[in-house]
Amino acid sequence: MQTCDVVIVGAGAAGLFCAGVAGQLGLSVLLVDHSPKVAEKIRISGGGRCNFTNRNIDVSAPHKHFLSENPHFCRSALSRYTAQDFIELMQSYDIPFHEKHKGQLFCDRSAEDLIQMLLKECDKGGVQRWHGCGVKSVSQSDNGYQLQTDQGEVQAGAVVIATGGLSIPQIGATDFGYRIAEQFGLRLVARRPGLVPLTFDGNEWAPYVSLAGLSLPVSIETGAKKTRMSFDEDLLFTHRGLSGPAVLQISNYWREGQPLHLNLAPQQDIEGSLMQAKVRSKKLIANELGAWVPHRLADVWVAQDPQWQRPVAEASDKALAQLAQKLSHWPLTPNGSEGYKKAEVTLGGVDTRDLSSQTMESKQPGLYFIGEVVDVTGWLGGYNFQWAWASAFACAQALKQKQEIAS
Repeated sequence: MQTCDVVIVGAGAAGLFCAGVAGQLGLSVLLVDHSPKVAEKIRISGGGRCNFTNRNIDVSAPHKHFLSENPHFCRSALSRYTAQDFIELMQSYDIPFHEKHKGQLFCDRSAEDLIQMLLKECDKGGVQRWHGCGVKSVSQSDNGYQLQTDQGEVQAGAVVIATGGLSIPQIGATDFGYRIAEQFGLRLVARRPGLVPLTFDGNEWAPYVSLAGLSLPVSIETGAKKTRMSFDEDLLFTHRGLSGPAVLQISNYWREGQPLHLNLAPQQDIEGSLMQAKVRSKKLIANELGAWVPHRLADVWVAQDPQWQRPVAEASDKALAQLAQKLSHWPLTPNGSEGYKKAEVTLGGVDTRDLSSQTMESKQPGLYFIGEVVDVTGWLGGYNFQWAWASAFACAQALKQKQEIAS
């Protein structure tokens, strides 16, 4: 029977990093994952270059960029292991990276650089890795926990669950972490797809199908009063609805039945510009719009009303005002999302009321939860990876401290 100080289940971002840190602190660590390949989510993220953190994280006010039933829960871990800390680790391995925009940092070459770094960190800590090895059960024992795995029985003083969420099942996502939490009496916050494209009724969306592949900067918002949220990002039209950073961001705040409001030309006073054009131009309205929004979009837009299918000089002020109003305040209500298959993260998860924000240990002694499986979800742009690093680091430090106290 295999024995060790800690078994970490899940070899993604949080699991790999926690294993490396814990191993280098002197703990005997076994890292187990049911998939033969490690860190697939890192490998495919950011177009294969992995948006691994964000310089703009405000650790004093994490609720600005993280969603949770208790958005302040993540403050402790994020303040003790910052974006700069991870940047310095990358630099120590001479991994080149760049800032894209809004503080988002990407590997210059490939996410594989980052994965190899994490594996080398594990090697430095003497971490034993069992890949392609499923965990059949986790139970308490006299000395901590007993795990039944595809490679035999394991005895450990502590167990860390780093199995992620339900998003992207095609690369191995499962509900294992939630089942373990329930087994030991921990509460769960309802899960749903996050950072996900939104879809619309086929008949309602038919006029816009031809715009699939079109991208443009927009302002998007949902909610009202205290729940209102807005983003200024790029929008992408798809055959079934809307995607792109703007929609992925707003999807975390959108609720079924709620409308979205889009400004398709947020940097332009459309009504004022059309009124000026009416005095000096003989162009069709669609041609005038083409100066401020993509021509394909302008053509689809004016096709919706005969009053807009004429030279701007011949249009009534009312018709131009209505056109401007719809472009700058387009209300539409999604009928759903593309689900976990296309979601980048899972909202909800293990209830933070049952976890320590200092250690990530649950109310079940010796059982820890880190990363996406916890009810902490960041914005698009590297925030979720930073939560993985920070929660993993806090957990590894706590495991070492607990061992020192016990000895």
